[in-house]
Amino acid sequence: MTEPEVKPEVMRISWGPQHPMSGQTRILIDVDGEVVRRIIADIGFTHRGIEKILEKRTFIQGIVPIERMVMADTANIALGYVQAVEEALGIEVPERAKWIRSLICEMGRINSHLYAFGLQVECTGYFPAVFLWTTVDREVLLDLFEKLTGARWSYSFFIPGGVRADLPEGFRDEVKRAVKYLRRRFQDYWDAMVENPLFEMRNRGVGILSREDAIRLGATGPVLRGSGVDMDVRRDEPYAAYGDLDFKVITEKEGDCLARLKVRFHEIEQSLNIMEQIADEIPGGPVRTKVPLFPRSKPGVEALSRVETARGELGVHIFTDGGMKPYRVKINSPTLRNMYVFERLAELDKVLVADLPVILYSIDPWYLDCDR
Repeated sequence: MTEPEVKPEVMRISWGPQHPMSGQTRILIDVDGEVVRRIIADIGFTHRGIEKILEKRTFIQGIVPIERMVMADTANIALGYVQAVEEALGIEVPERAKWIRSLICEMGRINSHLYAFGLQVECTGYFPAVFLWTTVDREVLLDLFEKLTGARWSYSFFIPGGVRADLPEGFRDEVKRAVKYLRRRFQDYWDAMVENPLFEMRNRGVGILSREDAIRLGATGPVLRGSGVDMDVRRDEPYAAYGDLDFKVITEKEGDCLARLKVRFHEIEQSLNIMEQIADEIPGGPVRTKVPLFPRSKPGVEALSRVETARGELGVHIFTDGGMKPYRVKINSPTLRNMYVFERLAELDKVLVADLPVILYSIDPWYLDCDR
């Protein structure tokens, strides 16, 4: 009796948007048994037309809607837009305001990375307690945001010419206390995640992205640095106060899910160091330059702002026509770039259906950022 011939049978299925770990999108996958042969990210479920909204708002009114792109990292997103407006209008920013901006941006980076930690442990199928840890520890930062800006998530604190208000009395001491607390807590995260055999088994060697492929496919942020590429806009093209601050750009060589998580983990350590430096060394002086409520631009001016958000490089390109609103706004978002990388991973490495959520959340997508 001859053996039956076994042929690969590829079937296309929809993973999400009802799946508990797919988020606000649908992923189409071509599978041969448990092996994923192709990934298609069916994005657009959260498209809200942010770029067009900004073209219908005055330069200052645009600060509110653009923060809605990434609510876990509103400070870095808003700074990208505000810096583009300042370049287009020729507005100078006082030195103290730049330091305050960097402080808030690093607090936002930690807040976002903590949220990424929580999702990463959830998608590995264990330790829901860690997600609760991240929720509790983010409250420390949210309390600081509230004392400084009056809000916990969306601040509208960065304005063309500086920031809305100076640091309140005693705020620098509170920053130092928060840094001390979070440093102590992150040893618990390291033990529960990186040093945990189950978590390591689900993440090590999974979703490998080589250095060459990371560059070729346009990866950014921790995804790029997790593949050994030493690139960070804060250091390479300093903005705000980053040119005066001492910090390291974190890289890992393995290019797998665990490497990307380690990058975020050590970036938090660097962010805490930056917060401490700013609390100790922030210069005095004014915190904003006087700017008209409805500033008018010169016609034909182009401005490009690049900032390093928690998910990678954000580019905001503004073109003006002489009015009180931008004529055109184009945003190059980090999640969109990294979702393209995610699509290609099934072609670069063996991906199983069970690995999909682990790989996806090692990229740390924020679909509102992707769809805009």
